[in-house]
Amino acid sequence: MIRLMTALAPLLLVAGAAAAQDHSHHATPARPTQAPAADPHAGHAMPAPAQAADPHAGHDMSAPAPTAYPHAAHAMPAQSDPHAGHDMGGQSVGGPPDVPTSADDEGRPRQPPLPPAALSGPAHAADAIWGADQMAGARDILRRENGDVRATAVIVDRLEVGFDDGEEGWTWDVAGWTGGDINRFWWKSEGEGDFDGEAEGEVQALYSRAISPFWDVQGGVRQDFRDDGEDPTHLVLGLQGLAPYWWEVDAAAFLSTEGDLTARVEAEYDQRITQRLILQPRVEVEASAADVRELGLGSGFTHVEAGVRLRYEIAKEFAPYVGVEWSRELGDTADFTRVAGGEPEHTRFVIGLKAWF
Repeated sequence: MIRLMTALAPLLLVAGAAAAQDHSHHATPARPTQAPAADPHAGHAMPAPAQAADPHAGHDMSAPAPTAYPHAAHAMPAQSDPHAGHDMGGQSVGGPPDVPTSADDEGRPRQPPLPPAALSGPAHAADAIWGADQMAGARDILRRENGDVRATAVIVDRLEVGFDDGEEGWTWDVAGWTGGDINRFWWKSEGEGDFDGEAEGEVQALYSRAISPFWDVQGGVRQDFRDDGEDPTHLVLGLQGLAPYWWEVDAAAFLSTEGDLTARVEAEYDQRITQRLILQPRVEVEASAADVRELGLGSGFTHVEAGVRLRYEIAKEFAPYVGVEWSRELGDTADFTRVAGGEPEHTRFVIGLKAWF
């Protein structure tokens, strides 16, 4: 009996637990019913929203027909290789061709000699048609007009009146040339005077030859003339041209018939302010190798001038100007000037004209 109870005890415990969890036979009390909330739109007529018009209404939206291929049904023959059958010399595709060039020869490529008949005719082929005498004149004209041009110019560098402490005087500095690009004949003249009729100056006659694109060597004679005193004659050797920074330079040495050696250097520069208005600084320096008392010159530097002129080009060939110039005698020359009753230093206002034709 005891063994039977021991065996049934676990079954009884499991059945009791299952009965305790089963509430299906319990009655659940009813909860109070809550009234539903009133609809705020109750009784309102709500019209259906209007639908937006279809922008493509009435359009045929069917898929477009495919475009016909222009070469449809055409037979396209296969292209042949332009190098088919060529021996490429074992080169890789894209490499340079293996052909001889001028780089394979020293200097220019070799040329075959001229045939003998090429040199058998006259020196000028036109002679065989028109005659040698007729063509000689034509070639001479062609040479003069294209390779041996002759021209002439006259240059008025300064033609001016100066005013210095109530004293008035005038100055000229003119030159000209005729010839070609290499060989020319130059003449030059400069001097000064007063309105009482007294004047002194010089004239030069020179042969000029170009030694570079910007420089000419000149040689010739110079003749002085004075109202009183001697009128010496000089041999001239000079250099004229365009120095760096566009300075126009005229330098010369003079050896007189009395053995007096002197020299002079002039330099001027054109500074364009506008196309017509030009400012021109100018410097002139003179020197003597020894005292020349009859000419009032001492040894060393004898004279210096420095001035500036402002000109207006009415035309390229015609330009009036105004300016100021300072000059001074130097060294023993200043002493000789004082002994003669003159002033070694001057400052003057100038009005003048520059022209060429």
